Amino acid sequence: MAKLYNMLPAEETGSAEQRTAADNATVRAVYIFGPDKKIRAMLLYPMSSGRNFEEVLRLLDSVQLTESKGVATPVNWQSGDDVIIPPSVSDKEAKARFPQGFTTLRPYLRTVKID
Repeated sequence: MAKLYNMLPAEETGSAEQRTAADNATVRAVYIFGPDKKIRAMLLYPMSSGRNFEEVLRLLDSVQLTESKGVATPVNWQSGDDVIIPPSVSDKEAKARFPQGFTTLRPYLRTVKID
């Protein structure tokens, strides 16, 4: 996969079995692709830091939710928390999309509970 997406320097040759961890140092990225094969999110980690699997799963949940429901997730969002109705959605459209109601915190910031 790393070679397919050009995550290794062009001069790297051979298979993973032939390379050392130092050769693969650039492969410290996590990519999340959408069904349309476009990158929806990416995380980059230095060699000195382990990847945070809980954050990867949280990000995946967020990307899937926002893609399917047309909402946004706030900082530190966890599955089950309120989400944000994007400002591009009018109040009239928001009332139609979320008949259970939503909370207006500011004219540009509305939140809703998604079950």
